[in-house]
Amino acid sequence: MGLAILGMGTAVPATQLEQSKAEAVAHAVCCRDEVQKQILSVLYRQSGITHRHVVFSPEIVRDVLEGKTSSQSPFLPDGLSVDGPTTRQRMDQYTTEALPLAERAARQALDASGLDADAITHLVTVSCTGFQAPGVDVGLIQRLGLSSEVQRTHVGFMGCHGALNALRTARAFAAEDPAARVLVCAVELCSLHYYYRWNPKKLVSNAIFADGAAALVGASAAPGGRGQWVCRASGSQLFPESAAAMTWDIGDHGFDMTLSTRVPNLIAANLRSFLNRWLSRLGLNIEEVASWAIHPGGPRILTDIEKALGISARATEVSREVLSEFGNMSSPTVLFVLDRLRKRHAPRPCVAIGFGPGLVVETALFE
Repeated sequence: MGLAILGMGTAVPATQLEQSKAEAVAHAVCCRDEVQKQILSVLYRQSGITHRHVVFSPEIVRDVLEGKTSSQSPFLPDGLSVDGPTTRQRMDQYTTEALPLAERAARQALDASGLDADAITHLVTVSCTGFQAPGVDVGLIQRLGLSSEVQRTHVGFMGCHGALNALRTARAFAAEDPAARVLVCAVELCSLHYYYRWNPKKLVSNAIFADGAAALVGASAAPGGRGQWVCRASGSQLFPESAAAMTWDIGDHGFDMTLSTRVPNLIAANLRSFLNRWLSRLGLNIEEVASWAIHPGGPRILTDIEKALGISARATEVSREVLSEFGNMSSPTVLFVLDRLRKRHAPRPCVAIGFGPGLVVETALFE
């Protein structure tokens, strides 16, 4: 039994931020001298990103770069608080911006599925960058015209692999009820948690994270269904001695991300053995995987995965494209990769991989 993807959709905010301009913003907000600017410039040049999308208006970006306050945004550096806006102010912005972005992605997925909104029986939402109740799930019910009896599940604060957790949940619903029609929607506003102080370990997040949403509609796979991408299985492993390698905590001035330089090494040391065990239980091996939907946490992570698994750079080409064009949008990102692979009729079986705090790897097998 598996979850057949009936349709997918993606959405990003209107403001596109070139990486060179993002670097200039970081210089203005985070750097106190030329040495810090030089260090930060190297970080941005090595990010593998050409541009990203953020929920901030162009006026706010212009104010930061020109040292003005025309936009009156609480996200402008004010010279008084080096920490930036409070968590409450950042969550106010989440409340305003998250639902419209999620709605756009979900409408695309519904349209592509050919289903009416009232055919959806289950709604699974994903987000780790904001909290609100009633939340995005209730907002989607109202805006999309879903049934008031739709069954809601929220995957919260799981990090970049959250969409794969949602796929596992959706597949379970479809296995339990062949009549289930599941809408999955992941939305993240990572830019709201921009870090304002000078801390090279935390400034990596400023350099790579972005905003976006992705959605899919799934149903129990029909026997002999041709052409459909079907999620057949999922896996998970908590890597040993990795709890401090990637953390995501709620602070007074936004959510605090810590990314250790050990993350690529932990992935390189543990990923292949886990995949060997997981795939063997499914009657497969790494060499038989025909395509890869890998969450592009960063260019070094992709390179280390290639080395660990013995796959070519071509296998991660789509992941690098998404990283270059959109940055790391946390949970929706792997769905952006999967959507491109589907549209290009990539060969199967396909394995999706994502990583999150823990350090945990989540996987999904598509046939």
